[in-house]
Amino acid sequence: MGGNSARASLGSSPPQSGGEVARRSRDGEGERRMRLLSAAGSRAQTRNSHPTSGRGEMRPHPKPQPFPLDTLAVNRSSPEHLSRQLYHGLVAIIRSRALPPGSELPSTRALAAELGLGRNTIVAAYDQLVTEGYLANRQGARPVIVDLPEGPRETPREEPPVPLRSPSLRGRLLLSQPYHHGRPGHVAFHPGMPDAQSFPFGVWGRLVARRASHGGETLFGTYDVTGHPALKEAIAGYLFSARGVRCRPEQIVVTTGAQAAFDLLARLLLDPDDTVWMEEPGYYGAKAAFTVAGARILPIAVDQERGWRLDAPGFSPRLIYVTPACQHPLGITMRMEERLRLLDIAETANSWVIEDDFDGEYRFQGRPVPAIQSMDRSGRVIYVGTFAKLLFPALRLGFMVLPPELAGRIVNALSTTGQFAPLLLQAALADFITEGHMSRHLKRMRRIYAQRRQLFRDIVTERLRDEITLSPAEAGIQVVGYLKEGIDDIKVSQAAAKRAINVSPLSKYFQNTAPTQGLVLGYAACDAAQTRDGVERLAQAIREVLG
Repeated sequence: MGGNSARASLGSSPPQSGGEVARRSRDGEGERRMRLLSAAGSRAQTRNSHPTSGRGEMRPHPKPQPFPLDTLAVNRSSPEHLSRQLYHGLVAIIRSRALPPGSELPSTRALAAELGLGRNTIVAAYDQLVTEGYLANRQGARPVIVDLPEGPRETPREEPPVPLRSPSLRGRLLLSQPYHHGRPGHVAFHPGMPDAQSFPFGVWGRLVARRASHGGETLFGTYDVTGHPALKEAIAGYLFSARGVRCRPEQIVVTTGAQAAFDLLARLLLDPDDTVWMEEPGYYGAKAAFTVAGARILPIAVDQERGWRLDAPGFSPRLIYVTPACQHPLGITMRMEERLRLLDIAETANSWVIEDDFDGEYRFQGRPVPAIQSMDRSGRVIYVGTFAKLLFPALRLGFMVLPPELAGRIVNALSTTGQFAPLLLQAALADFITEGHMSRHLKRMRRIYAQRRQLFRDIVTERLRDEITLSPAEAGIQVVGYLKEGIDDIKVSQAAAKRAINVSPLSKYFQNTAPTQGLVLGYAACDAAQTRDGVERLAQAIREVLG
């Protein structure tokens, strides 16, 4: 009877248009959502008659307010997890006090249904809010908003802001150093950038996965801060065969790159006002580390014709920094008589020598030259290397070969500074070396880089012969292009950057002498098409500077 009456009643009502039905449906749905979600704020008042503030004070009931559902929009195409998006939205509601303290949130089921999300997503967001103190859980009830102190005012204050305390002298020196990493996405012509696309990532991935599956305590427990034993042994063997370096694995310290080694050595070996001899032009990353340590930098002039002028600097050095295998940035190699002279000066002055083996593996004339470390008989040469140029930059693994005197005492310094690399990557790299993958990769890349080097020189000579003269670099994966007189290298680098070309002005490698105008150009990461396109953009940048 009841059902028939209802049907009769519905049948007797006047006909309605489709638009009116849709409007009433939307209105009904909106009223249902409002009842559902505004009830959340009102229930809290009946179950907890006097919500307390964060200071434990009794507060009057807040006036029930509808839950601001429309502010909780989530973007399903965003890489951020849905629960984090919801968390951020709820935090904004709580901080803005769109719902007053003491208001009860909707049930996880109700909010999940309204937003079209899984209940676990809502639970995860609520749990995080409880953990961070935005919500308070109550036995048998929904969480309520905690009365938090109001945050900083967002409107500008009339009174001047209180100035922050300035950094220390060392901090100011650190902050003043130039940024010397490439710009993401700029392939041509970043100095020293290898071709990561040619790296055997399939092999690398299998080695990492294998080590991760069978690591045990040696990888995931306590460890030697100087590096994974297998990697140190592999490095020692590789250096002896490839560079003539004589060392035991105990003398090797694995670092997060060459720059980390320079930073640690500067703090370990230098006092304020100590003298450091550095090549001019020279690597500004090392120069920055020594400058921040408070050292005085004196230049060793280096040029293509005369090499290293070791009798020029004066003052007894505490430390001498050189890149003898492939001078950075000029790409020349230190002659044997210069190496012997350098060791003689260091012994007479009782100085340390940092031998930065920058790009020493990529030599295009003859065989790689043995390291100065292999000629050291007094234990004062510290050999620094990196795998960033050999493999791929993001690996962030390098090493130091220390004299025995230093190697036995560096553990405390390492444990204090925390400069040690992930063991999983160290173990995978050890396998990459010992199983022959690195030697095969280097052999292949030497061939590829030799071809790209010649192509780069041909295209630059053809397109920019009136503006740039390329240096006859003997080694490395970059060359110096000397600019015609009157062309400012900093302006050219800025104009090139606007065209997604990353070149380094040669002048910034100078500190104490009149800088030479030129560009440091990395060619290794560019294939033929990228090289032609990059040279054309560089030509446009030079034309812009010339006006």
